[in-house]
Amino acid sequence: MTWTVGFDLDMTLVDSREGIIATMQTAIGQQGVTADREDLWQLLGHPLDHTLGHWLPENQIEQAVATYRQEYLVHAVPITTPLPGAHEAFATVRDLGGRVVVVSAKVAPAVRAVLEHVGLAPDDVVGELFGEAKGTALREHHAGIYVGDHAGDVHGARVAGATSVVVLTGPNDRETLERAGADVILSDLTEFPGWLRAHRAGATA
Repeated sequence: MTWTVGFDLDMTLVDSREGIIATMQTAIGQQGVTADREDLWQLLGHPLDHTLGHWLPENQIEQAVATYRQEYLVHAVPITTPLPGAHEAFATVRDLGGRVVVVSAKVAPAVRAVLEHVGLAPDDVVGELFGEAKGTALREHHAGIYVGDHAGDVHGARVAGATSVVVLTGPNDRETLERAGADVILSDLTEFPGWLRAHRAGATA
């Protein structure tokens, strides 16, 4: 059976910070609410309705979600960029005979739009999963490694029995990720190919 590596999307593979924050401010702004950029940054990675719920009453969330998703495709996707090492990470997995699946809290059409924009082509995409719920998709895809940037990604990897690899390019710092139980902590994805080659060499020795 072909082995698989799972990747989170936002702030793991792509720098989506500016687009997400600006779109979030638009979505809540249309409901008459403002939010500080730093506060929004700290909530990056959580499900959209959860994040909006920090700022809006329940009866306004559905409309804000619709606004966000419409605005995101138009304004946020074009300014999203691949993070250093993202293309090399995919290439290394495939050079070593593996598959790539992207598992994200973002809806699948938005995930695919971002990946197409930055020129990344996984073997499969799964959307609308966060935290431990990601573990289900990782198990279904036989992912033995999950790469993310958030404590929720660590929890998802643990549910799947996968090695949790995290990068320090997202809102969670090293201490937070250590407390969550991350197996491997990398500065960014540029360190991933070397780690993966060593990991696979040990697995097949």
